[in-house]
Parts: sequence; structure tokens; C-alpha cells
Amino acid sequence: MTWLEPLALLGAGAAAGLINTVVGSGTLVTFPVLLAFGLPPVVANISNTVGLTPGSLSGALATRVDLAGQRTRVLRFGVASLLGGIVGAVLLLRLPSSAFAAIVPVLIGLGCVLVILQPWLSRRLAEQRVGLDADAPPAHGSVWLWLGILITGVYGGYFGAAQGVLLLAILGIGLAEGLNRINAVKNVLALIANAVSGLLFVLLPLTPWADPEAKVNWPAALAIAVGSVLGAQLGGRVGRRLPPTIYRVVIVVIGVAAIVSLLTD
Repeated sequence: MTWLEPLALLGAGAAAGLINTVVGSGTLVTFPVLLAFGLPPVVANISNTVGLTPGSLSGALATRVDLAGQRTRVLRFGVASLLGGIVGAVLLLRLPSSAFAAIVPVLIGLGCVLVILQPWLSRRLAEQRVGLDADAPPAHGSVWLWLGILITGVYGGYFGAAQGVLLLAILGIGLAEGLNRINAVKNVLALIANAVSGLLFVLLPLTPWADPEAKVNWPAALAIAVGSVLGAQLGGRVGRRLPPTIYRVVIVVIGVAAIVSLLTD
């Protein structure tokens, strides 16, 4: 890597850390940058997950005040994210890299669509919170909510773009809580999925049954990690004061550029 590339990844990591803490979908910023620097899709995905995990921890800490009284909920849902992250990471390492390369444009496209729909989802969730009555969801949601978080964890372990947006939507539908408290839970669940998949991405390539080429690019991962930690702290403190349209447009533009690059490569 040249000296400019770590700086670019540092900036992309900071943007992703901020976006992940406030909404989710920071992967749509960092992953295309890694591809632009010539990393194979699977290596870019693995390095991105490892790099963004410290930022996920930073974001969860930055919003921890909104976790008050939600310990049981976090533990219950955390198991689903843990199991899902493990399954997703193993699928990524076991399936042929060509399968990931083929499906990743679709996943990026899905992430872009979710980012575009996020304002509408937020409005619907806010409307749902008004006038809650005896028919409100159970305090910790239903079994369907747990299964939805499990599936989202699988997605997060496999790729993770817009995992946070998916979690916000699922939690918002299944819980009778305000968006700030839901967002705090989302940050913890995303951290769990990222952390367990990142750990597997580091350890499993050392085993004989995994693809030996699917290894972390540590210079890239470290640059993203530093940036994502700083960006997550900024997101936890001032992220909601920023016009969300700005980073939403940036995410979609970068995501579309990545799709075009992948399809024409």
C-alpha cells in the first residue's frame, strides 16, 4: 500500500464509524474503497469486518446511556446475533470466493435500497410508537423478532452492508421503544455479529479446511479500525446533528459506483 491508501482508508473508516453509530451501512463506504485499491472481494470483506469491529465497540459505548434497563433484552438478542454471525462467517469462508463475488453486487444494491428507504422506515417506526396501548409488543419481543435478529446476524457475518438499517427496522417493529433506545441495542447487536465474525476471519483461515487466500489484509484493517473508532465517537456525540441526507447520498453514490465496478471488471 502507498502512503495515500492508509489515509484514504482512515477517512473511509471514520465516515463508516460515524454512519454505523447513527444508522448503519458504513460498509457501503469502506468496502468499495478496499475494492478500488485492488483487494479481492472476499479479502476486502474480511478486512473490512475486522477493521470496523473496534468502531462497533466504540459506537456501542458512545450510546450506552440509552441501554439503561435493557440488559435482559440485550442478552437475549445478543445470543441470536452471536449465532448468526458465526453462521455467516463460516458460510463466507467455506463457499467459493466466486460465489461471494457473484452475489456481492446484489448485496450492495440491497444495502443502497435500505439506505434510501431508511427515512421512510424511521417515520413509520415513529408513528408506530405513538399511542401505544395494551396491544403493544411484548417487552422483549416475540420469537419472530429473535429469529429476525438471527437471520440479520447471518447476513452481517457474511457481508454486513446495511446490517444496522435492517436491525433498526426489525427492532422498531418488534419492540415498544423509542428510536434512541432501539438504536443503542442495534449498536450492541451489530458489535456482537461483527466481533464474532471478525474473530473467525482471523482464526479459521489458519485451519486446513478454509480457503488459504481468505486472509485479513492487516494494514487496511488497522487503518479502517483507527478511523472507525474516531468516527463512532463523533457519531455518538454529534452524529444526529448532521443532515442525514448528506451521508445518505454519499453512501448510495459510492455503493452504485462499486456495483458498476464489480459488474464491469
